[in-house]
Amino acid sequence: MSRPVMIAGAIGSPYTRKMRALLIYRRIPYRFLDWNSAEVAALPPRPRPLMPCIWLPEGDDGWRALSDSTFQLRALEARYAGRSVVPSDPALAFLSYLVEDYADEWVTKPMFFYRWGVEENVDHACNVLPLWSGAPDEMVAMFRKTFGQRQIDRLSGVVTGDLEVCGPIIEASYHRLLALLRDRFREQRFLLGARPSAADFGLHGQLTQLVGVEPSSMAIARAEAPRVMAWVDVMDDLSGWTVEGDAGWLARDDLGDRFRELLGEIGRTYAPFMLANARAVDAGEDETHCTIDGQHYWQKAFGYQRKCLGWLQDEYRALSAADRSFVDKTLAGTGCEALLSA
Repeated sequence: MSRPVMIAGAIGSPYTRKMRALLIYRRIPYRFLDWNSAEVAALPPRPRPLMPCIWLPEGDDGWRALSDSTFQLRALEARYAGRSVVPSDPALAFLSYLVEDYADEWVTKPMFFYRWGVEENVDHACNVLPLWSGAPDEMVAMFRKTFGQRQIDRLSGVVTGDLEVCGPIIEASYHRLLALLRDRFREQRFLLGARPSAADFGLHGQLTQLVGVEPSSMAIARAEAPRVMAWVDVMDDLSGWTVEGDAGWLARDDLGDRFRELLGEIGRTYAPFMLANARAVDAGEDETHCTIDGQHYWQKAFGYQRKCLGWLQDEYRALSAADRSFVDKTLAGTGCEALLSA
């Protein structure tokens, strides 16, 4: 019997929840380890200090450690057959990649904002997050002064700029996303058909925190999109979801208006931010500035997100001419097309 995949992270980490739900859906045997456990310390070093880390079995007793959920997802696709989360149609696979990256690099902003930018939620997070690791009371009492304060300090600058200016932009994007997903899930169970894609798992990871942990963002979801809350719960364990071979993906002509509206939201927020960040990084500037919804948005320039844009463009260039033509037609007028022409 093959050894299980090892995954180390935390319940309060959206990327951990993304990857754990994916392992469950794909029926890949795994063991979930606490980030700070002795078992993790005995495994090969983590490539980057990011949650989660995944170790793939290699040889009789070796391990290959992987960071970054996007690359972890694709490594699992290469290693394990069946129940794929990447559409077989290359054009749809690209669109899934785009939505996944939007979730990872933009929807994480509402997640981080609501957790560390709203006082009610800060208190809740500092009381709950350490308990998921079984921390003693004295450690819980110190959590806000240590980890919690570092996260609060990171919020203004690294995740967003001035909270009074940029916070409302992020909050508005969260409200719109809930409405878009609510309407999409009225039509079908997942974004790209009758089976979940990488895009679904990307959004699921961030939403586990937004609709299931932070009190204020949870209250918004309860009032505006209970269907999305239910979807997040179902996504946690899709081990019993029936998938037959490669069936279940939408045909290109069946993407529909709701999916295009989601692309419009991506073009409205993620696209101008990612392009401005790339320009800032390329110019050696410290800050990213752009206009979103006619308002000034800024934060510190982030080299990793510059790489994300490059990887997205690499995926686009790897498509055949016919597939690129379909993607171009689908993205035209959404604002996303600017990402690929930059």
